[in-house]
Amino acid sequence: MDATVILPILKKKLAFLSGGKDRRSGLILTIPLCLEQTNMDELSVTLDYLLSIPSDKCKARGFTVIVDGRKSQWNVVKTVVLMLQNVVPAEVSLVCVVKPDEFWDKKVTHFCFWKEKDRLGFEVILVSANKLTRYIEPCQLTEDFGGSLTYDHMDWLNKRLAFEKFTKESTSLLDELALINSGSDKGNQQEKERSIDLNFLPSVDPETVLQTGHELLSELQQRRFNGSDGGVSWSPMDDELLAQPQVMKLLDSLREQYTRYQEVCRQRSKRTQLEEIQQKVMQVVNWLEGPGSEQLRTQWGIGDSIRASQALQQKHEEIESQHSEWFAVYVELNQQIAALLNAGDEEDLVELKALQQQLSDVCYRQASQLEFRQNLLQAALEFHGVAQDLSQQLDGLLGMLCVDVAPADGASIQQTLKLLEEKLKSVDLGLQGLREKGQGLLDQITNQASWAYGKDVSTENKENVDHIQGVMEDMQLRKQRCEDMVDVRRLKMLQMVQLFKCEEDASQAVEWLSELLDALLKTHIRLGDDSQETKVLLEKHRKFVDVAQSTYDYGRQLLQATVVLCQSLRSTSRSSGDTLPKLNRVWKQFTITSEERVTRLEMALAFHSNTEKVLQECPDQPESINDVEQFDEIEAVGKSLLDRLTVPVVYPDGTEQYFGSPSDMASTAEHIREKIKLVCLKKQQLRQPEVCPTES
Repeated sequence: MDATVILPILKKKLAFLSGGKDRRSGLILTIPLCLEQTNMDELSVTLDYLLSIPSDKCKARGFTVIVDGRKSQWNVVKTVVLMLQNVVPAEVSLVCVVKPDEFWDKKVTHFCFWKEKDRLGFEVILVSANKLTRYIEPCQLTEDFGGSLTYDHMDWLNKRLAFEKFTKESTSLLDELALINSGSDKGNQQEKERSIDLNFLPSVDPETVLQTGHELLSELQQRRFNGSDGGVSWSPMDDELLAQPQVMKLLDSLREQYTRYQEVCRQRSKRTQLEEIQQKVMQVVNWLEGPGSEQLRTQWGIGDSIRASQALQQKHEEIESQHSEWFAVYVELNQQIAALLNAGDEEDLVELKALQQQLSDVCYRQASQLEFRQNLLQAALEFHGVAQDLSQQLDGLLGMLCVDVAPADGASIQQTLKLLEEKLKSVDLGLQGLREKGQGLLDQITNQASWAYGKDVSTENKENVDHIQGVMEDMQLRKQRCEDMVDVRRLKMLQMVQLFKCEEDASQAVEWLSELLDALLKTHIRLGDDSQETKVLLEKHRKFVDVAQSTYDYGRQLLQATVVLCQSLRSTSRSSGDTLPKLNRVWKQFTITSEERVTRLEMALAFHSNTEKVLQECPDQPESINDVEQFDEIEAVGKSLLDRLTVPVVYPDGTEQYFGSPSDMASTAEHIREKIKLVCLKKQQLRQPEVCPTES
């Protein structure tokens, strides 16, 4: 019977065990009767509960029952005494009925108890409160009977309730822990056929129960009550002494089972954590090998332009973003597995390492695939970028070649040709860079194994390879066409440079020839003072004419080359049409002037030679001296020469030019006249006196 069930009855204090003992060490049971009518059923229940507390050893020593009838009537006392026969007949040794100060009918009472003595089985005595010490020591009596034993019924009741609660909770907890622990043992032996659910938890907190037990044990082992005199110490009651080993035994059992339970919980937690890790590992592995790999399988192209490659890169970044979430889970799981490996048991090491290896293999393989795909797309983007730049360069070069060349001079042609060569060189470098990028991209595609995306990608690779090779071949063909056009344009421009050069040199030849003509007219005016000098001048003039002839021939050759170049270029020269007439006109003028110069020099040579011959002849040659005709001829030549000096050179266009200045001509004429005078004088001396023509 639990105290909580009859708590209202126990609180009435119908009977109690104060902890006092009689001289035979038997427990003292006190029944304090009151003025009100005592409920015998409740008293019987109280006695049953109280007598269930002591041990059998205590019960064997018997009880001394004190029935306090000082506040009750005789018939009630009598009823209580008779009831003890039915409740505790064997355990009661002595019943002390404390009589009131008012005297009961002694004869009646004495006769009644004496009469019933053999039938009751215990001795009943009537005694006043102050005479109880004859039977019981004062220290074993409560203050109600003049003793010194302190008893607090509510304190005892609270302790009893606490003890019963602890006993009940600890016993139930022990059963639960034993069930859990035994179930865990079975689970370890036959994991697949466990008889109980390992997730079953105790109904109460073991820590709380243990703490309650320790507090209760401390209270049972040492109790102190504060009295009016500052505090009185007293020994625990017998039931409390009896409860101590029960509490300690329960605490020991609880600690043992709780220790096992903690180990079970640790193992369960470790197993749960291991199962959770395994579940998460499989989630990561299944996603990476399932949807993750499927995403990569569908992404195999490299695009056919920069925009297409950028779109594929953006799609790949989205795929990487999804993978990064699972890679974060992988990092977390790897850390958890590492922690378990550091503190794990031997039996879990193999499984943990296998999980870690499986997870690492899948994640690293998937990460390698992502990195390979990213590098491939980056290489494709660079390839298409170079291809686009090269295409723009080829378009620019082609546009330049399609525009007809109409330069102003040779320098502009040279500048245009230089720009053309630079663009062609830039195209060569661009095509070389495209080949390098394309070959690198082809190497990556070629090195791509079938495991990269979990399937045979030879078909997709062939499309990518064909596209790359097609782009490079197309660029090569376009570059070759541009090179052919550049060769044609270069030849044309070089011909134009040569044309400009020929025209320029032809104009220069005309200028040189004009300068020679001008020099002939202005500086080649002397006819010589004697025949020797005239011969020298005549020789110099021939050389001068040879120079002019070479200049004229050089100009004609240049103009002929100009005509050929114009025919090759299918264009007419802007200056060669005017240059040829200029050259011919100047050459004609030079020829006429040169012939006039030769005529004058030859006349001067004949004049000077004959004059010198006449003037130097000896007197002993009369036949010569008498040749009058010779003198006349000399005079006639001199006069003709003088007349020729005054005549200008007339050109086909009607223009006239004189040799030198009038003063220069006058000086030359004067010198000739002097010669003629000498001839006339010589003539007079040799023959009869005649009038000289110069004098007339």
